[in-house]
Amino acid sequence: MQKTTLRTIINLTIFSAAMGYLECAVVIYLRKIYYPEGFDFPLKPIEINIGIVEIIREAATLVMLIGAGLLAGRTKTERFGFFLYSFAIWDIFYYLFLKLLIGWPDSLLTWDILFLIPVTWVGPVIAPVINSLTMIAMALLINYFTDKNLLTGIKKVEWAMLIFGSLVMILSYTLDYMKFIVENADRFSLPESSAMIEKSTGYVPQSFPWWLFIIGQTILIAVLILFVLRNIRIIKNT
Repeated sequence: MQKTTLRTIINLTIFSAAMGYLECAVVIYLRKIYYPEGFDFPLKPIEINIGIVEIIREAATLVMLIGAGLLAGRTKTERFGFFLYSFAIWDIFYYLFLKLLIGWPDSLLTWDILFLIPVTWVGPVIAPVINSLTMIAMALLINYFTDKNLLTGIKKVEWAMLIFGSLVMILSYTLDYMKFIVENADRFSLPESSAMIEKSTGYVPQSFPWWLFIIGQTILIAVLILFVLRNIRIIKNT
């Protein structure tokens, strides 16, 4: 059985780190244009076409990271794992490059816009970093057990927990923004799109639901533990 070489993981790391630099460069350009005095909430209005381009760019980034995982993995499970690895490395290096190039974030508790699909995700920088470390652990464990047994896979109950934990995690990032949207629903009914954008950019983060984040993270760690224990038993019995 052919094992994943260290070179494969190194190449995937280099590719994902380079993707992180590209993400960092785009954000620096946008902040130079819209936040010359420094990024902070509330957000500033941007042209609709620029917003659409940015959302599509985020989707394209996901496609490239998924493609890296598909090319690097030997099985469906390992391809998924290497996608997680690529995503995590990309995200961590994005923040590392921002810190090196412009000295931001000030701390791991600094708030950031994390994603725009399907709604705005916000949270302190430390939260996605924790998620990324979990994804790296999952990816490397999948790779380790796939080296031992190519039939290594994720069971239905583990998939269910993984999806549920991820949804809880996403909710922790979007809950504060969605509450803002609901509370200001009457303002967003304005027909003029420019007025809607202006109102929505008045959002300022109020609080991060750490309790939701911890629940989601705990579920994901539980999946890891179940996956490891199950595969250890399989290896011992073969």
